[in-house]
Amino acid sequence: MPAGTPALLAVRASFRMNSTSTPSSTLAAKTIAVARIITGGFFLFFGEYKIIGPAWAYGGFQGWIRGFLERDEAVGFYHSFLAGFVMGHPVLCARIVGWGELAIGLSLVLGLWVRPAAIAGIVEMASLVLSTWYGPGHHAPAWQYFGAELDHLPLILLFAIFFAARAGEVWGIDGMIRERRK
Repeated sequence: MPAGTPALLAVRASFRMNSTSTPSSTLAAKTIAVARIITGGFFLFFGEYKIIGPAWAYGGFQGWIRGFLERDEAVGFYHSFLAGFVMGHPVLCARIVGWGELAIGLSLVLGLWVRPAAIAGIVEMASLVLSTWYGPGHHAPAWQYFGAELDHLPLILLFAIFFAARAGEVWGIDGMIRERRK
């Protein structure tokens, strides 16, 4: 019999997973699933408005990119990419962004292909960081660059958590698929 009072043993047992517990039954996994679903809802909303009407593809997107370029916010090599390829194909790139956000959102809400969606989300957020890094100016203190990217950097971390935690396996289709394969 292990040493300790019955109450202490009960507390210790509550922190251990027994043979019937799974990661999907943990509070952390469920919290990540809720964050995944809510984040997916945001991306559905952002993607939807970009693909429903013509405003984003025929001017809105190009205006955003033009602003990044005119304010000299983009990182050097990425400035060239935005000025060359993206501004050379604004409707195509706008459609990729809109449909990409919609796909990321749908994937996160359904819990289907969450790991590829997380990678796509990281790529999109990294693209936005590279596009806007010098928003505070080229000679600002380092903390201002990170502060100006608080719209993007936390989402990169959140997508990394979704990827690492296999967030689609809790309350998602990825989990159903995994269970069927067992």
